[in-house]
Amino acid sequence: MIHYHGTPITPIAALYELAGRCFCVSHTRPDDVRRCHDIGQSVMLDNGAFSKWKSGKLTDWKAFYDWADQYLDCPTTWAIPPDVIDAPSQEQDALLNEWPHGKRQAGPVWHMDEPISRLCLLVDDGWSRVCIGSTSEYAVVLSEPWERRMDDVWNQLAITFRRTPPIHMLRGMQCSGRRWPFASVDSSDIAQNHHLLHRSPRTMADRWDAMQCPARWIVKAKQMELI
Repeated sequence: MIHYHGTPITPIAALYELAGRCFCVSHTRPDDVRRCHDIGQSVMLDNGAFSKWKSGKLTDWKAFYDWADQYLDCPTTWAIPPDVIDAPSQEQDALLNEWPHGKRQAGPVWHMDEPISRLCLLVDDGWSRVCIGSTSEYAVVLSEPWERRMDDVWNQLAITFRRTPPIHMLRGMQCSGRRWPFASVDSSDIAQNHHLLHRSPRTMADRWDAMQCPARWIVKAKQMELI
């Protein structure tokens, strides 16, 4: 599992403590994008849809395409193509068709309220990875409804594909070390909390980066809900 640490991280000295790590930079807060490419192993370019969704703002997709294009020459950089939280699958697919930078360094988003069959189609469609994003119904990662849905997701992925597909969990750092075999996760935990007592960016990153998930999912019997 690869851990992408969200930015911006301030002060700059705190960011440089994480030299050699992997970073997530959002189009809504691109402050550290050049520095992350200077010091990071891999950089994930987030389209900012979640932040825009929370604030009720629209995304300038053309500006995002142009911004991402500056950094995709770096072979370890990848981007999240456009998505809209709580929108129907047809709208998501239409946005993906507009993505101009190909599939080799891009991971489209499958939202947890969409049919799992669409997730399987995305996995099978040649993208470098597929991201899973929460929705209103599954907004709290590791809540009981979220865990039930995620078990169903991995059951179907394991049945459909011989090998574990590369799946990234958005805002999913707390999934580190748990039962779902994510290839990568991200969060802004270090950016938000490194200033707290007895914490530092480096010690926090050491703890997260050492937590790995299993490589394979074992299909689980679906539990019947009590009536």
